[in-house]
Amino acid sequence: MVLKRMLATVGIGGATVETALDKETVRPGRKVSGTLKVTGGKVAQTIEAISVGLRATVEKEYEYENSQGEERSGEYKVDVVVAEQVVRDKPMELQPGQEFELPFELRIPMEAPITALKNKHILGGVGVSTRLHVDNALDSTDVDPLLIKPLPAQRAVLRALRSLGFKRKDVDLEKGKIPRTRQKLPFYQEFEYSSPGKYKGLNSLELTFFTDKQGVDVVLELDKKRGVLFSEGGDKLLRLSIDHDDTDDEKIAAKLHKWINNAAGKRSTL
Repeated sequence: MVLKRMLATVGIGGATVETALDKETVRPGRKVSGTLKVTGGKVAQTIEAISVGLRATVEKEYEYENSQGEERSGEYKVDVVVAEQVVRDKPMELQPGQEFELPFELRIPMEAPITALKNKHILGGVGVSTRLHVDNALDSTDVDPLLIKPLPAQRAVLRALRSLGFKRKDVDLEKGKIPRTRQKLPFYQEFEYSSPGKYKGLNSLELTFFTDKQGVDVVLELDKKRGVLFSEGGDKLLRLSIDHDDTDDEKIAAKLHKWINNAAGKRSTL
């Protein structure tokens, strides 16, 4: 029995939790619901609380100078809790093999990253995370992937870029802040696109959304080519805000084309 208790403190033979979602798709600002199934391990344990949240794995860049004076850079991944809710805050004694179920609801933040387009995953590392807070032991967790679809205004921007000939290459989450936006979370999502040939001064484009109940900030980072007209190359940020009812992708495409075309060969930064 002593050995079983020791193993349970490091997560071996301890209590477990499984999450069953009612629906695997949701939009930012809406609620996701489901049922938690808790099962006791090989020994009795005290469950201090049970929480459910949205967790994301994001990339964090770093730079440093080594002992030879050479600059080095790279990135590593960290887990970030996007939202969390305690669904049970009263301690309970969970007996070996004991089972019980607990329903839950969790509101997904308006700024949550988009993980699915047309019901297909475009981004991993984001899901509903359930946690058993176990007294004197490693907490037991369960993570279920979640399909977070874009809001109508976001979808219109994505369609607009596609209609202009931009091809999506990658989607990731970056830890950090972009100034002069409505950003609240400590990270942001980047959609990376290759540029069509008609924008001769442009190598690539990155798109980021920042969303709240009032509207959507759209940030475009343009990677400009060197030696085009009077361009010095480098990156340029374009920021614009749209309302949630701005869903006409043709109008948005016309506006984006004008801004991108004007910015691709100019030096100034907005």
